[in-house]
Amino acid sequence: MKGRDEIAQALAASGYIADADLATAISLMQLLRRPLLLEGEAGVGKTEVAKALAKVHATELIRLQCYEGLDQSSALYEWNYQRQLLAIQAHRGAESIEDQVFSEKYLLERPLLAAIRRPKAPVLLIDEIDRADDEFEAFLLELLSDFQVSIPELGTISAITIPHVVLTSNGTRELSDALRRRCLYHYVDYPNVDRETRIILARVAGASPSLSLQIARMVEGVRREELRKVPGVAETLDWAAALVGLDVRDLHDAPEMVHETLVCLLKTHEDRARVTPEVTQRLLGKVA
Repeated sequence: MKGRDEIAQALAASGYIADADLATAISLMQLLRRPLLLEGEAGVGKTEVAKALAKVHATELIRLQCYEGLDQSSALYEWNYQRQLLAIQAHRGAESIEDQVFSEKYLLERPLLAAIRRPKAPVLLIDEIDRADDEFEAFLLELLSDFQVSIPELGTISAITIPHVVLTSNGTRELSDALRRRCLYHYVDYPNVDRETRIILARVAGASPSLSLQIARMVEGVRREELRKVPGVAETLDWAAALVGLDVRDLHDAPEMVHETLVCLLKTHEDRARVTPEVTQRLLGKVA
Protein backbone atom coordinates (compact mmCIF):
# COMPACT_ATOMS: atom_id res chain seq x y z
CA MET A 1 0.00 0.00 0.00
CA LYS A 2 1.39 3.37 -1.02
CA GLY A 3 0.42 6.75 0.40
CA ARG A 4 -0.99 9.64 -1.57
CA ASP A 5 2.35 11.31 -2.27
CA GLU A 6 3.98 8.05 -3.35
CA ILE A 7 1.06 7.32 -5.67
CA ALA A 8 1.29 10.78 -7.21
CA GLN A 9 5.03 10.36 -7.78
CA ALA A 10 4.61 6.90 -9.28
CA LEU A 11 1.87 8.14 -11.64
CA ALA A 12 4.03 11.11 -12.64
CA ALA A 13 6.89 8.75 -13.46
CA SER A 14 4.52 6.92 -15.81
CA GLY A 15 3.49 10.17 -17.48
CA TYR A 16 0.23 10.93 -15.64
CA ILE A 17 0.07 14.08 -13.51
CA ALA A 18 -2.56 13.52 -10.84
CA ASP A 19 -3.94 16.06 -8.39
CA ALA A 20 -3.98 15.35 -4.66
CA ASP A 21 -7.62 14.22 -4.57
CA LEU A 22 -7.15 11.66 -7.33
CA ALA A 23 -3.96 10.33 -5.74
CA THR A 24 -5.87 9.94 -2.46
CA ALA A 25 -8.71 8.09 -4.21
CA ILE A 26 -6.24 5.67 -5.82
CA SER A 27 -4.46 5.15 -2.50
CA LEU A 28 -7.78 4.26 -0.84
CA MET A 29 -8.76 2.07 -3.79
CA GLN A 30 -5.66 -0.03 -3.18
CA LEU A 31 -6.06 -0.06 0.60
CA LEU A 32 -9.71 -1.15 0.50
CA ARG A 33 -9.40 -3.22 -2.71
CA ARG A 34 -12.48 -1.49 -4.08
CA PRO A 35 -13.30 -0.44 -7.66
CA LEU A 36 -12.79 3.24 -8.47
CA LEU A 37 -15.45 5.08 -10.47
CA LEU A 38 -14.09 8.06 -12.37
CA GLU A 39 -16.71 10.46 -13.70
CA GLY A 40 -16.19 13.57 -15.80
CA GLU A 41 -16.40 15.12 -19.24
CA ALA A 42 -14.93 13.31 -22.22
CA GLY A 43 -11.27 14.06 -22.72
CA VAL A 44 -10.25 14.90 -19.17
CA GLY A 45 -7.97 11.86 -18.81
CA LYS A 46 -10.09 9.23 -17.06
CA THR A 47 -8.99 6.35 -19.29
CA GLU A 48 -5.36 7.44 -18.92
CA VAL A 49 -5.59 6.81 -15.17
CA ALA A 50 -6.06 3.09 -15.80
CA LYS A 51 -3.22 3.01 -18.33
CA ALA A 52 -0.92 4.76 -15.87
CA LEU A 53 -1.92 2.37 -13.06
CA ALA A 54 -0.98 -0.59 -15.22
CA LYS A 55 2.45 0.95 -15.74
CA VAL A 56 2.84 1.68 -12.03
CA HIS A 57 2.04 -1.93 -11.11
CA ALA A 58 3.92 -3.33 -14.13
CA THR A 59 0.87 -5.40 -14.95
CA GLU A 60 -1.53 -6.09 -17.79
CA LEU A 61 -4.27 -3.64 -18.73
CA ILE A 62 -7.51 -5.42 -19.64
CA ARG A 63 -10.03 -3.07 -21.22
CA LEU A 64 -13.76 -3.56 -21.65
CA GLN A 65 -15.15 -0.83 -23.89
CA CYS A 66 -18.84 -0.41 -23.12
CA TYR A 67 -21.51 0.36 -25.70
CA GLU A 68 -25.27 0.13 -26.06
CA GLY A 69 -26.28 -3.49 -26.40
CA LEU A 70 -23.17 -4.92 -24.72
CA ASP A 71 -24.08 -8.33 -23.33
CA GLN A 72 -22.55 -10.95 -21.05
CA SER A 73 -21.14 -13.06 -23.87
CA SER A 74 -19.11 -10.14 -25.19
CA ALA A 75 -17.91 -9.10 -21.74
CA LEU A 76 -17.54 -12.37 -19.83
CA TYR A 77 -17.15 -15.50 -21.96
CA GLU A 78 -18.26 -17.32 -25.07
CA TRP A 79 -18.15 -20.96 -26.09
CA ASN A 80 -16.03 -21.82 -29.10
CA TYR A 81 -18.97 -23.12 -31.09
CA GLN A 82 -16.90 -24.12 -34.12
CA ARG A 83 -14.58 -26.32 -32.06
CA GLN A 84 -17.53 -27.73 -30.15
CA LEU A 85 -19.27 -28.69 -33.38
CA LEU A 86 -16.14 -30.36 -34.72
CA ALA A 87 -15.73 -32.30 -31.47
CA ILE A 88 -19.34 -33.46 -31.55
CA GLN A 89 -18.98 -34.63 -35.15
CA ALA A 90 -15.73 -36.43 -34.35
CA HIS A 91 -17.23 -38.23 -31.34
CA ARG A 92 -20.73 -38.80 -32.62
CA GLY A 93 -22.56 -41.23 -30.41
CA ALA A 94 -20.28 -40.84 -27.37
CA GLU A 95 -22.37 -40.48 -24.20
CA SER A 96 -20.03 -38.03 -22.46
CA ILE A 97 -19.42 -35.68 -25.37
CA GLU A 98 -21.90 -33.05 -24.14
CA ASP A 99 -20.03 -32.71 -20.85
CA GLN A 100 -16.71 -32.57 -22.66
CA VAL A 101 -17.59 -29.77 -25.03
CA PHE A 102 -18.77 -27.56 -22.17
CA SER A 103 -15.36 -27.58 -20.48
CA GLU A 104 -12.46 -25.15 -20.10
CA LYS A 105 -10.96 -26.41 -23.34
CA TYR A 106 -13.76 -24.79 -25.34
CA LEU A 107 -14.16 -21.62 -23.28
CA LEU A 108 -13.24 -18.26 -24.80
CA GLU A 109 -12.34 -15.66 -22.18
CA ARG A 110 -13.63 -12.13 -22.58
CA PRO A 111 -12.32 -9.17 -20.52
CA LEU A 112 -14.24 -9.71 -17.26
CA LEU A 113 -13.42 -13.39 -16.96
CA ALA A 114 -9.83 -12.83 -18.03
CA ALA A 115 -9.37 -10.16 -15.36
CA ILE A 116 -10.21 -12.46 -12.46
CA ARG A 117 -8.18 -15.41 -13.76
CA ARG A 118 -4.78 -13.79 -14.09
CA PRO A 119 -2.10 -15.01 -11.64
CA LYS A 120 -0.91 -11.41 -11.27
CA ALA A 121 -3.62 -8.85 -10.60
CA PRO A 122 -4.25 -6.83 -13.79
CA VAL A 123 -5.85 -3.42 -14.12
CA LEU A 124 -9.41 -3.90 -15.37
CA LEU A 125 -10.71 -0.83 -17.18
CA ILE A 126 -14.50 -0.78 -17.67
CA ASP A 127 -14.60 2.19 -19.98
CA GLU A 128 -17.66 4.41 -20.45
CA ILE A 129 -19.99 2.29 -18.31
CA ASP A 130 -22.71 4.90 -18.86
CA ARG A 131 -22.97 3.76 -22.50
CA ALA A 132 -24.01 0.24 -21.47
CA ASP A 133 -27.58 -0.74 -20.64
CA ASP A 134 -29.07 -0.90 -17.15
CA GLU A 135 -29.23 -4.70 -17.50
CA PHE A 136 -25.49 -4.98 -18.08
CA GLU A 137 -24.79 -2.63 -15.19
CA ALA A 138 -26.85 -4.92 -12.94
CA PHE A 139 -24.89 -7.93 -14.21
CA LEU A 140 -21.64 -6.26 -13.11
CA LEU A 141 -22.72 -6.10 -9.47
CA GLU A 142 -21.73 -9.69 -8.66
CA LEU A 143 -18.27 -9.15 -10.09
CA LEU A 144 -17.72 -5.84 -8.30
CA SER A 145 -19.07 -7.15 -4.97
CA ASP A 146 -17.53 -10.60 -4.68
CA PHE A 147 -15.10 -10.79 -7.61
CA GLN A 148 -16.74 -13.92 -8.86
CA VAL A 149 -18.87 -14.78 -11.86
CA SER A 150 -21.38 -17.52 -12.56
CA ILE A 151 -21.19 -19.68 -15.68
CA PRO A 152 -24.15 -22.10 -15.87
CA GLU A 153 -22.13 -24.95 -17.39
CA LEU A 154 -19.14 -24.58 -15.03
CA GLY A 155 -20.59 -23.05 -11.86
CA THR A 156 -19.15 -20.14 -9.89
CA ILE A 157 -15.65 -18.97 -10.77
CA SER A 158 -13.93 -16.94 -8.05
CA ALA A 159 -11.05 -14.58 -8.64
CA ILE A 160 -7.52 -15.94 -8.48
CA THR A 161 -6.35 -12.39 -7.79
CA ILE A 162 -8.38 -9.25 -7.18
CA PRO A 163 -7.91 -6.91 -10.18
CA HIS A 164 -7.45 -3.17 -9.83
CA VAL A 165 -10.81 -2.04 -11.26
CA VAL A 166 -11.33 1.39 -12.81
CA LEU A 167 -14.72 2.36 -14.21
CA THR A 168 -15.18 5.53 -16.24
CA SER A 169 -18.34 7.47 -17.02
CA ASN A 170 -18.95 10.55 -19.14
CA GLY A 171 -22.26 11.15 -17.38
CA THR A 172 -24.48 10.49 -20.40
CA ARG A 173 -26.93 8.67 -18.10
CA GLU A 174 -27.36 8.30 -14.36
CA LEU A 175 -25.71 5.23 -12.89
CA SER A 176 -27.54 3.11 -10.34
CA ASP A 177 -27.11 3.58 -6.61
CA ALA A 178 -26.17 -0.11 -6.36
CA LEU A 179 -23.21 0.39 -8.67
CA ARG A 180 -22.09 3.55 -6.94
CA ARG A 181 -22.21 1.88 -3.52
CA ARG A 182 -19.73 -0.74 -4.68
CA CYS A 183 -17.18 1.84 -5.85
CA LEU A 184 -15.05 4.62 -4.53
CA TYR A 185 -15.76 7.81 -6.46
CA HIS A 186 -13.77 10.67 -7.92
CA TYR A 187 -14.84 13.40 -10.32
CA VAL A 188 -12.14 14.19 -12.87
CA ASP A 189 -12.32 17.82 -13.95
CA TYR A 190 -10.33 19.73 -16.54
CA PRO A 191 -6.88 20.45 -15.09
CA ASN A 192 -5.97 23.89 -13.85
CA VAL A 193 -3.23 25.85 -15.59
CA ASP A 194 -0.45 24.61 -13.31
CA ARG A 195 -1.33 20.93 -13.71
CA GLU A 196 -1.92 21.20 -17.45
CA THR A 197 1.48 22.86 -17.81
CA ARG A 198 3.06 19.91 -16.00
CA ILE A 199 1.13 17.48 -18.19
CA ILE A 200 2.46 19.14 -21.34
CA LEU A 201 6.02 19.07 -20.01
CA ALA A 202 5.69 15.39 -19.13
CA ARG A 203 4.11 14.29 -22.41
CA VAL A 204 5.39 16.56 -25.20
CA ALA A 205 9.07 16.27 -26.03
CA GLY A 206 10.67 19.61 -26.79
CA ALA A 207 8.05 21.76 -25.07
CA SER A 208 9.78 24.39 -22.93
CA PRO A 209 8.37 25.44 -19.54
CA SER A 210 7.49 28.91 -20.86
CA LEU A 211 5.71 27.61 -23.97
CA SER A 212 3.90 24.93 -21.96
CA LEU A 213 2.60 27.58 -19.57
CA GLN A 214 1.44 29.77 -22.46
CA ILE A 215 -0.37 26.84 -24.08
CA ALA A 216 -2.08 25.90 -20.81
CA ARG A 217 -3.25 29.48 -20.28
CA MET A 218 -4.48 29.75 -23.86
CA VAL A 219 -6.41 26.49 -23.59
CA GLU A 220 -7.96 27.67 -20.34
CA GLY A 221 -9.23 30.74 -22.21
CA VAL A 222 -10.58 28.66 -25.09
CA ARG A 223 -12.49 26.42 -22.64
CA ARG A 224 -14.25 29.47 -21.22
CA GLU A 225 -15.75 30.29 -24.60
CA GLU A 226 -19.24 29.03 -25.38
CA LEU A 227 -18.20 25.93 -27.29
CA ARG A 228 -20.14 22.88 -28.37
CA LYS A 229 -17.20 20.59 -27.56
CA VAL A 230 -14.74 21.80 -24.97
CA PRO A 231 -11.20 20.61 -25.78
CA GLY A 232 -9.82 17.97 -23.45
CA VAL A 233 -6.29 17.17 -22.37
CA ALA A 234 -5.69 15.00 -25.44
CA GLU A 235 -6.44 17.99 -27.67
CA THR A 236 -4.10 20.16 -25.61
CA LEU A 237 -1.29 17.65 -26.12
CA ASP A 238 -1.97 17.49 -29.87
CA TRP A 239 -1.83 21.27 -30.09
CA ALA A 240 1.36 21.47 -28.03
CA ALA A 241 3.01 18.81 -30.22
CA ALA A 242 1.95 20.70 -33.35
CA LEU A 243 3.37 23.99 -32.09
CA VAL A 244 6.64 22.36 -31.05
CA GLY A 245 6.84 20.62 -34.42
CA LEU A 246 6.34 23.97 -36.17
CA ASP A 247 9.16 25.43 -34.07
CA VAL A 248 6.93 27.91 -32.23
CA ARG A 249 8.71 29.01 -29.09
CA ASP A 250 6.46 31.88 -28.01
CA LEU A 251 2.77 32.19 -28.91
CA HIS A 252 3.03 35.96 -29.22
CA ASP A 253 5.61 35.62 -31.98
CA ALA A 254 3.29 33.59 -34.20
CA PRO A 255 -0.33 34.77 -33.75
CA GLU A 256 -1.43 33.62 -37.23
CA MET A 257 0.01 30.16 -36.66
CA VAL A 258 -1.65 30.01 -33.26
CA HIS A 259 -5.04 30.61 -34.87
CA GLU A 260 -4.45 28.24 -37.78
CA THR A 261 -3.39 25.40 -35.51
CA LEU A 262 -6.47 25.71 -33.31
CA VAL A 263 -7.87 22.94 -35.52
CA CYS A 264 -6.12 20.69 -32.98
CA LEU A 265 -8.44 22.01 -30.24
CA LEU A 266 -11.70 22.79 -32.03
CA LYS A 267 -13.49 19.73 -33.36
CA THR A 268 -16.80 21.09 -34.72
CA HIS A 269 -17.68 23.51 -37.52
CA GLU A 270 -19.61 25.69 -35.07
CA ASP A 271 -16.69 26.00 -32.67
CA ARG A 272 -14.24 26.72 -35.45
CA ALA A 273 -16.50 29.48 -36.75
CA ARG A 274 -17.03 30.89 -33.26
CA VAL A 275 -13.31 31.25 -32.50
CA THR A 276 -12.48 33.86 -35.11
CA PRO A 277 -9.03 35.48 -35.56
CA GLU A 278 -10.34 38.33 -33.42
CA VAL A 279 -11.31 35.93 -30.62
CA THR A 280 -7.92 34.24 -30.86
CA GLN A 281 -6.20 37.64 -30.60
CA ARG A 282 -8.31 38.53 -27.57
CA LEU A 283 -7.47 35.26 -25.83
CA LEU A 284 -3.81 35.57 -26.76
CA GLY A 285 -3.76 39.04 -25.23
CA LYS A 286 -4.58 37.50 -21.85
CA VAL A 287 -1.66 35.06 -22.06
CA ALA A 288 1.40 36.35 -20.26
